[in-house]
Amino acid sequence: MTKTSTIKTSTTKISTTKISTTKTSTTKTSRGLRFPVRRLCLATLLLVAATAAVAADETISVGGSRVALIRPAAVRASVILLPGGDGAINVGDHGDIHGLLGNQLVRTRNAYAARGLAVMVADTNTDLKAAVDTMAAIKRPVTVIGTSRGTLRAAEGIARGARPDALVLTSGFLSPESGSSSNVMSILGSPSALPRTLVIHHTNDGCKFTLPAGVDPFIKWSGGRARVKWLSGGEEQGDPCQARGHHGFNGLDGQVVSLAAGFR
Repeated sequence: MTKTSTIKTSTTKISTTKISTTKTSTTKTSRGLRFPVRRLCLATLLLVAATAAVAADETISVGGSRVALIRPAAVRASVILLPGGDGAINVGDHGDIHGLLGNQLVRTRNAYAARGLAVMVADTNTDLKAAVDTMAAIKRPVTVIGTSRGTLRAAEGIARGARPDALVLTSGFLSPESGSSSNVMSILGSPSALPRTLVIHHTNDGCKFTLPAGVDPFIKWSGGRARVKWLSGGEEQGDPCQARGHHGFNGLDGQVVSLAAGFR
């Protein structure tokens, strides 16, 4: 594995604000509860320190494809994120991503790292088998998480020999009933290569290629290898197939990350 650049190091500056206090040095809430200012400052410092514990992003080469990698100080497992759309993240020299910034997986990549997961954000032409091998060398288990058209790239990679320990499909092109002739079932042909799989789908996904009606046929086809977690709520804005609709779990990022990060 050859790095295309050195790892960018950064320091986190903790800004402190001088707080003018009364002799009692306390802050009073509207209900009359009193909290020492010192404790509030300590809590803030601890939160900043926890955020700073996540390592800086870096760019590495996987089979000739540039990908973004986030490697926390203490790694518990690994995930590979496959964004939707055209999949082109346009990674820079230091793990900085310039494409698909609104995509649900791209915008939440640091939330996975904050949970102690080594995170690779793959590009559209990244070889999934090579990506799984790379992340396995960092820490197993390796979970592939694909969203929207990224679920097709996940299926294509598995069909070519990638063997992740687990698979998460969010807003997926799952079956013919999803609305597209190209789907995970048609690409794999048989569920025999399917690893442990979690489907995360919004009950009101209005995208014509990832209709909720496509989930149940996929679960039945999987022969017990896949299960589904339905989500509801959030906000619907703009194109129903884009990141700010229910298709992109707008307003539900925390729930999606919690489910996907915990599935191994």
